Amino acid sequence: QVRLIESGGGLVQTGGSLRLSCTASGRTFSRYAMGWFRQAPGKEREFVAAVSWSGTTTNYAASVKGRFTISRDNVQNTVTVYLQMNNLNPEDTAVYYCAADQAQYPDDAHTWQYEYDYWGQGTHVTVSS
Repeated sequence: QVRLIESGGGLVQTGGSLRLSCTASGRTFSRYAMGWFRQAPGKEREFVAAVSWSGTTTNYAASVKGRFTISRDNVQNTVTVYLQMNNLNPEDTAVYYCAADQAQYPDDAHTWQYEYDYWGQGTHVTVSS
């Protein structure tokens, strides 16, 4: 059974930090690229960050570059992917989703959501001003 379970969301003040985690199991996720997306109220879901399954390539949305860091730990076929979020502001308020992409190449870290095959249920992040 495929499972992507996010955790770490919550309420934080402007300028604060949160660390999101996502544990993916049920497939050989060590060979999947992993990404984070978010959807703010009334807006489309958007790309936040991605890491290749090799771990050597990362991509970030311009709005989070320099503030967010994506990383991953592979333990056999299970992957935990992290999103360290610093210097948060109210525009970061959204539901954050973890996703897995059965990328063809080890250094692929796609930004397009339709590349992704599996999704978590999401975790809420609220940044107060």
